[in-house]
Amino acid sequence: MADVFGFRIIRQYEQGIVFRFGRALPGVRKPGLIWINPFTSRLTKVNMQIAVVGVPAQETITRDNVTLKVDAVVYYRVVDPLKALINVQNYQLAVSQVAQTSLRAVTGRSNMDTLLSEREHVNAELKDVIDAPTEGPWGIRVERVEVKDISLPESMKRSMSRQAEAERERRARIIAADGEYQASKKLAQAASVMAADPAALQLRLLQTVVEVAAEKNSTLVMPFPVELLRFFDRTVLPTTPALTPADAEDEAATLPPPTPAALPARQPASTAAITALNGAPTTDAAG
Repeated sequence: MADVFGFRIIRQYEQGIVFRFGRALPGVRKPGLIWINPFTSRLTKVNMQIAVVGVPAQETITRDNVTLKVDAVVYYRVVDPLKALINVQNYQLAVSQVAQTSLRAVTGRSNMDTLLSEREHVNAELKDVIDAPTEGPWGIRVERVEVKDISLPESMKRSMSRQAEAERERRARIIAADGEYQASKKLAQAASVMAADPAALQLRLLQTVVEVAAEKNSTLVMPFPVELLRFFDRTVLPTTPALTPADAEDEAATLPPPTPAALPARQPASTAAITALNGAPTTDAAG
């Protein structure tokens, strides 16, 4: 009955536009109970709440020639209901199409690393690109744009995982090399300190033995210090005193006389005669 008599109710989150004989009357109708001429006027309500539209996944090629699938979500609301009704036929569909084309454009001029690591920058650029053709002529303001998901090819995922693994390996090697360098410097300082005091080396040896024995091993091999062997060598072996000249003469007197060398044997007479018969020069047997 209220509709028949021209009474209309506009909710709090809505605003109304009255058309009389097809022409929009100036101004908007605020929430509450209003009356319009049921024979000449028509009321159109516009929702002023923030609407959410999902942008389907768009397959794009980035600036560095990587094929990606990117989807996003757009938050917008109507700020001028008169423009939203008159200037565009279906502003929900229009916002969705603008969001799709803008998403392809923005991702196409961005690098893959930028899309993955700088989401805030990409979201802000998307908001500016989508909001430019919608707020002025259509009366729609884009509140927020979020890139929801970025799908990478499997080959690119494997390449990125290998790159990340190589980077972690490089860092691990650098850290290990730095640790070895610092340890070598400390060992060199410790060696200089132990060289100044030999007892420090023995104490370090005993400390190492204690650490090894704490592992509850059945067999313990302990190196014997060389300095201890030298100590026993000096204490056990007798010292030989040096000989004086008088002792040397007495020792020479007690030695037996040297044996003379044997003279050559005398040549037999028969051998000399045979030599004379053969024409060889004869030699004196005594000589």
